[in-house]
Amino acid sequence: MDRFRRDQRGNFAMIFAIVLVPLLTFLGAAIDYGRATRARATMQSVLDSVSLMVAKDLSSGLITTSQVTAKAQSYFNALYTDSEAQGVNISATYTQASGSTAATVLVTGSASISTDFMQLAGFNTMPFQAASTSTWGSSLLRVALVLDNTGSMAQYGKMAALQPAAKNLVTQLSALAQNQGDVYISVVPFEVNVNVGSFNGVSNTNASWLRWDQWDPSNTDSKGRSYCSQSIYSWFARAECSGHGYHWGDTSPSTNKSLWKGCVSDRDQNYDVSATVPTSLTTNFPANQESYCPAAAVLPLTYDWTTVNNTINAMSPNGGTNQTIGLLWGWLSLLQQSPLNAPSENPNNQYQHIIILFTDGLNTADRWYGDGSNTSTQVDSRMTTLCSAIKATGVTIYTVQIDTDGSGPSAVLPACASGPGNFFMLTNANQINSAFAAIGTSIAELRVAK
Repeated sequence: MDRFRRDQRGNFAMIFAIVLVPLLTFLGAAIDYGRATRARATMQSVLDSVSLMVAKDLSSGLITTSQVTAKAQSYFNALYTDSEAQGVNISATYTQASGSTAATVLVTGSASISTDFMQLAGFNTMPFQAASTSTWGSSLLRVALVLDNTGSMAQYGKMAALQPAAKNLVTQLSALAQNQGDVYISVVPFEVNVNVGSFNGVSNTNASWLRWDQWDPSNTDSKGRSYCSQSIYSWFARAECSGHGYHWGDTSPSTNKSLWKGCVSDRDQNYDVSATVPTSLTTNFPANQESYCPAAAVLPLTYDWTTVNNTINAMSPNGGTNQTIGLLWGWLSLLQQSPLNAPSENPNNQYQHIIILFTDGLNTADRWYGDGSNTSTQVDSRMTTLCSAIKATGVTIYTVQIDTDGSGPSAVLPACASGPGNFFMLTNANQINSAFAAIGTSIAELRVAK
């Protein structure tokens, strides 16, 4: 017994037997922990996607806040396929904006895995958790809606579809505002001319940025004959008649400005495609008595959503197509200068300046070119120059064309858009609302913040 007690042979086997259990436990714990870490990383990635998609659905109006949890569960079930995870549970919470805090969508998840080795230490499962928050971007929005009011919009239900789609977009964008003034929207209805007779109910008849040398309150004589005697186009008002090189026959037009319907034509070239502040005859906007003057006047930037919607409701189709003048006034509405004088911007904030141009046709006339019916490549050329000038200042342009008569894509609109994804080609009035909703979602600029 004494020799056995002092004998050291065989100690390694005894020591190994003693440490084997804790050694296997530690090695197994590392393996089980790695499995749990992988499962959690997968869940985190899925939750990031789920929170972002739910937030996008909210911003585009596809779901309401009461549907957030159900939608999150649906997205999660489709994306999370880890077969090892057990007892998976997720929840989603929407928190509305408050003060300077943005609205958020928080999605949390929890689950566990069955251990293979840690059971030796009495741990049968290893739980894990993950969470993801989506919040709306912090940029403030200045958006100009430039909307076609030409005669062809009366066909195929286009105007009837445009008005509710535009108002839905207003609702979608206004919901992104945390405080009044975070989102401003202007509305520019256009045909060959635009109506600037009054802004927010205040008459512009005596505005310093108007010129009256191209204006005549009557386009026909007492026998109904056009004063543009050399032209076969009876709709020409004085500005178009002179601009096209024809003679205006009224030798003593009235100077009673109260007869003005509010229309202005393109200003002199090349100011027709620039944002130069109007300060002189050549830079001012010619008052014009065009017979198809839009019923709805230009609305400067505002966050009075009732007024915005009322302007959209007042739109009525008439006249030919001059996308250039509509686009120019959309641009001017974003600038802090005459004539539309956009609200001042805080240099400590970031702003997105956006123009959404919707039209159902091709350019047919402006002050100098085109007959109002057939496509004018000269008007297209003016518009191409204007699009380049606007985009060079950092303004984002979305263009939407609806072609219901088979004319094909515009030669200008795809390139005028800020990118391929900013141009929408539609063939049916039922597609207008979806296109506007997609634009609204794009503008929202969502981001994942953990």
